[in-house]
Amino acid sequence: MSFDRVNWVWMNGEIVQWSKATIHVSTHALHYGTGVFFEGIRCYETPEGPAVFRLEEHLDRLFASAQLHGVKLPYLRNEVGSAVCQVIQANQFSSCYIRPIVFFGSGALTLHPRNCPVEVVVMAWPWAPLLGQGGLEHGVRVTVSPWRKFHPRMMPATAKASGQYVNSVLAVRDAVERGFDEALLLNVEGGVAEGPGENLFLVRDGRIRTNGARHSILMGITRDSVMTIASDLGYDVDEGALSVEELALADEAFLTGTAAEVTPIREVDGIPVGRGFPGEVTRLVQQAFFAAVRGQSARYRRWLHFVDECWFDGACSAMPWI
Repeated sequence: MSFDRVNWVWMNGEIVQWSKATIHVSTHALHYGTGVFFEGIRCYETPEGPAVFRLEEHLDRLFASAQLHGVKLPYLRNEVGSAVCQVIQANQFSSCYIRPIVFFGSGALTLHPRNCPVEVVVMAWPWAPLLGQGGLEHGVRVTVSPWRKFHPRMMPATAKASGQYVNSVLAVRDAVERGFDEALLLNVEGGVAEGPGENLFLVRDGRIRTNGARHSILMGITRDSVMTIASDLGYDVDEGALSVEELALADEAFLTGTAAEVTPIREVDGIPVGRGFPGEVTRLVQQAFFAAVRGQSARYRRWLHFVDECWFDGACSAMPWI
C-alpha cells in the first residue's frame, strides 16, 4: 500500500488536495471510535476502462450500516457514488482500492455525538492484494487467534463499523507477531467465524461451506459474489456454522474480501490444509472471480460500474436508482 500517487480526496462534498484533507484533534471519532461505518471497494482495469466492482451493493451496505447506527448521511446514495467516480478520475487511476468513510466530527466530546456533524470522505489509492500476490498464488499461513469475534448482541456484526475493527487489529497483530500471514477468529460459541477482514470458505468432498449471518460474521459482498460464482460453476454451497473440526478436515480453504479478493489458505497453525497448496475448487473459483472483476466475463458484467459513465454534477448515469 502506498499513498504516494494520491493527489485528491472527496471530502464533505468537494474534491480537495490530499494534504488538505484533515480533521481536528477533537473529532469525536478519534476519541471514541465513532468512525461509524465505512466501505472497502475495488476498481479494476477492464478493456472498457476502469470499473468499480459492485458499487451499488457497497453503497447499499454503507447506508444500511448508517441506518443500523441511527445516523443520517447528509448526502444521497447517488451523490456518494458520484464521489467515488470523481476521486478515481481526479487521481487518474485505472485500478485502485476505494474507502468511503462516515464519521462524527468535531462538536463535543460527550459520549453521545448529538452535537457532532456527520462527515463523509471518499479516498482511493493503489493497493495490491491484502495478503500479497504470493498469497493469491500459493496460499497463506493462518493461525486461530486467541481473540474471539464479538457477538452480534455486543455490537452489530453485519454493519461495517470502524470501532469494531479494534477486534480485528488485535487478531492481526497477534498473528503477525507469531509469524503467520493472517488470523482466524472463533466466535463466542467456539465455532470458526471469519478472518479479521475476510470471510472463510471450506471445501470438503467437492462441497463448499461458509458461515451464515447468525455466526458473528460480516456479510461480505465478495463472499456473496463467490457464492454465486461457485454455484454457477456447479458446486453446492452450504451456509452453516463452521467448527474447528471441519477446518481441520477440510480439503481446501480460502478467504474472501474486497482487500484480500480470493486468497487460498495453505496451512492452519502449521498443519497443511489438504495437500498444502491451493486446490482445484479454489483455483476455479478464483479464476472465475478475477475474470468477472476484470470485465472478461459477460455473465457478470452487471456487477461492473464503469467510471467513465459517471456525471460529476452530484449524480451518476450508470446507477439504476436515478
